[in-house]
Amino acid sequence: MIATFDATYNFAKKFSHYKDFYIKHNNLVFSKLGLGTFNKEPYKEENYVFHYIEGVKEAIKNGVNLIDTASNYRYGQSEKEIAIALKELFEEGIVKREELIICSKGGFIQLEYPFPKNPYTWIEENIINNSLATLEDIELDQHCMTPDYLEWSCKKSIENLGVKSLDIYFLHNPEMQILKYGYKGFLKKIENIFKRFEKMVSQGFIKSYGVAVWNAFINDKNSNEHINLEDLVKIAIKVGGENHNFKYIQTPFNMAKTSIYTMPTQSVKSEECTLLQAAHRLKIGVISSSSLLQMNLFKNSFKAETGYLLDSSMILENDIQLALQFVRSTPGLISSLFASKVPIHIKKNLEITKVSATSRAKYDLMYRV
Repeated sequence: MIATFDATYNFAKKFSHYKDFYIKHNNLVFSKLGLGTFNKEPYKEENYVFHYIEGVKEAIKNGVNLIDTASNYRYGQSEKEIAIALKELFEEGIVKREELIICSKGGFIQLEYPFPKNPYTWIEENIINNSLATLEDIELDQHCMTPDYLEWSCKKSIENLGVKSLDIYFLHNPEMQILKYGYKGFLKKIENIFKRFEKMVSQGFIKSYGVAVWNAFINDKNSNEHINLEDLVKIAIKVGGENHNFKYIQTPFNMAKTSIYTMPTQSVKSEECTLLQAAHRLKIGVISSSSLLQMNLFKNSFKAETGYLLDSSMILENDIQLALQFVRSTPGLISSLFASKVPIHIKKNLEITKVSATSRAKYDLMYRV
């Protein structure tokens, strides 16, 4: 059971009073904001005294149908808490599985909670001894992207989330291994992974797949962590044909990190372009992450001019809402992720649905303010 067009469209119709909050892409209807479940420094105990259960429920009840997580977020706890929230919502008849677009990622060693006394022993017992990878395949004791490991990790995520399949499965930060293999060797690794992902689509574990990065798509082309999107699409066509299932990328974008919209870090058919331009030309959907830069955007208040351009009606009340209005208004983005575990904060954030998205003309003026 996966998301369908009819179901996601019906979900959006429940919130027909929202302004500019839903978009059709790849025969699904996405909410323009998605809920992320990342919390930095997962080894800290304070990351386990809270949960995302009520936050997930509040987001869905208020019109968010894109839920994003990863196998390593809080060592699997984020996925397991999403499962609890979904089970309750399904049982209450508030939402159906087919109305939700559920994403996870694989690549980092997930370990588990409670944190194992010896993580190296855990890796040996769960990964090495099960022939999912060799020690040489694991980078910096934390990242692994062999096809066998990724398939195992994906199935673990499906189990943790309490669903039968994922709508999008992302290869998580593969740029960590470019230096190790060199770019050509790295692309060969990607080819093997995409072959496995295409097989996993045919087996029904995932509907589509993608690549989630940090700076890889916006780094300088001579960087050891630069990926050209066109190279990935060529590989997808090679292994999956023109109707391949490589459909999405995920990359950071916010008011302080705007390179995907402004910097020509990509090339398509030898023509330089921004990442958003490349994705459009290559028919790849872009979901942005880190919309609030993990709350680091708000050390100083935004300029009054910024607030006016984003919300001339002056309905929005705070800089967090303005930051979400900014990403939600960006041309070329399907959806933008924000992380929040407090229901009242989520409800407040979603008050941006009371105003229309910023026009393209006003949006582009933002870059001159």
